[in-house]
Formats: sequence, C-alpha cells, structure tokens
Amino acid sequence: MTLYAALGAVEQGLVYGIMVIGVYLTFRILDFPDLTVDGSLPLGAAISAVAITSGVNPYLSLLLAMAGGFVAGMVTAILNTKFKILHLLASILTMIALYSINIRIMAGPNIALLGVDTVFDAVTRLGIPAHYAGLLIFGTFAGLVLGFIIWFMGTELGQAILATGDNPQMITSQGVNTHLVIILGVGLSNGLVALSGALVAQNQGAADVGMGLGTIVAGLASVIIGETVFGCQTMARAFIAALLGSIVYRLAVALALGLQLGHFRFNPSDLNLITAVLVIGALITPNLKKRLIAR
Repeated sequence: MTLYAALGAVEQGLVYGIMVIGVYLTFRILDFPDLTVDGSLPLGAAISAVAITSGVNPYLSLLLAMAGGFVAGMVTAILNTKFKILHLLASILTMIALYSINIRIMAGPNIALLGVDTVFDAVTRLGIPAHYAGLLIFGTFAGLVLGFIIWFMGTELGQAILATGDNPQMITSQGVNTHLVIILGVGLSNGLVALSGALVAQNQGAADVGMGLGTIVAGLASVIIGETVFGCQTMARAFIAALLGSIVYRLAVALALGLQLGHFRFNPSDLNLITAVLVIGALITPNLKKRLIAR
C-alpha cells in the first residue's frame, strides 16, 4: 500500500468516523438498531450540496445537513415510541422514504459541486496540498465531534440517554420521559451521520443518492473492530475506540484491495466480502484469546 493510499484511507476513516460515533450512540448506548443511517448520510450530502449551489456558506450548509439528519432520526424514533412500530422496521421505512426524498431534494439522482466554494477551499488557498487539506479538515471535525460527544455524555441529558439504553424501567421510575430521550438520541445520531455525508460530498465534489449504500455495515464493522482492538472500559475510551476503529477498518480495506496473490487480487466489488471477513475476525478474536489463555 502506497503512502498516498494510506493517507486516503486515514482521511476516509476520520470523516466516516463521525458516522461511526453516531452509529455507536444508537447501537451501543441506546440499544436501538437503526438503519436510518443508510438514508441520512446521503440526506446530509444532498442538503449540503443543494445549499452550497444555492449560494449558502459551506459551513452553514453543514449545520443545515445536521438539522436534516436530526429530523430523519426523530421520525424513526417517533414511529417506534409513539406508534409502536418495531425499531428495525421503523428505521427501514424511514430509510426507504429518504431515498425518494433525497432525489427530490437534488432534483435528480445526483448533483455536482462545480465552481463553488467548499470548506476545503479556505485551506487549499493557504498553499496546503489538497490531500493534506482533506486530512486536516476531517481530523478537525472528527476531533470536535469526539470532544462534543464525550462532553455531552457527561451531561444530565447524556446520562439519561445512557440510562435509557441500559435500564429503561429504572430511569422511567425516576420520572424521565424515555420516549423523548430516545427521540433526541436517535436524532443526534443521525445528525452526526448527516454531517459525515455533507463533508464527504464537499470533498468528492458531488452528492449521490446511492452514496449511503452499506453505511450501516461499515459503521458496525468499525465499532466492533474498535472495541476489539482498543477496548471500551470507559465512555470516553469507547467513543475514541469507535473513531480509531473506523480508521483501522479503512486501512484494512485499502490494504486488502491493494493485495495481490499471484493472479488473484480483490476488486472494489469485493468490499462487502472484505467487510464481512473483518467483522467475523473481530468477533471471534476475543473468544480465541480466552481459549488460548485458558490453555
């Protein structure tokens, strides 16, 4: 793997790490299986791209994208809490609806960001090469999101989200409205996913309705790899592990795609297979360690 490929993998790991933090919030903290992310990531990209092409400041477009993702997550949570639709089914319904909504927002399946400023332009104007500009921007946003989520989980609302996922009966007896907590938690998760999508769109110079395909699989793979490699003994360490797991996952994928054994080599179409193998490896590693220690 070349240095350029490694830097690209780290870039992707950082920007999609924001999405992974959102996935960790729902799957591990709230215990809420949420497939909305496959739709909220392109939603954030679509909103940001349309806003920028309409003359909106690229940084403001990120806030608009987060707001859109937050609303999408709220819809899923409301379907589950208020209308008693199974969380998995509620998220699938929202994800399906978002496919059409995203096309409607972009007035087509995709939209290009040609001749408009993005968050990367201010950095490249300073003379920083484009591939390092992406690393700087993504690293900054990932660090800000990580710091925010660690601080947020220490607040009263953050503790309520943690308690709701851990023991909803207990927290309900304390007078906490668990429905509202779930709605806010799932909304925040999808807001972060949409932010990730908006940054990816600005970096790639386009938003596409299909760019969210497989997002949840990559997110879960990153979470599992992060927990296995870096551990999750404390809340702060768990979120840091999720972000680092995203980087390790992208590096592993890049390494696998660049691997060649004789006449055999992986193709981009093998990405799902590579992901499945990585997740299986991460899941069985702890058990293998226990067996080896027992011997």
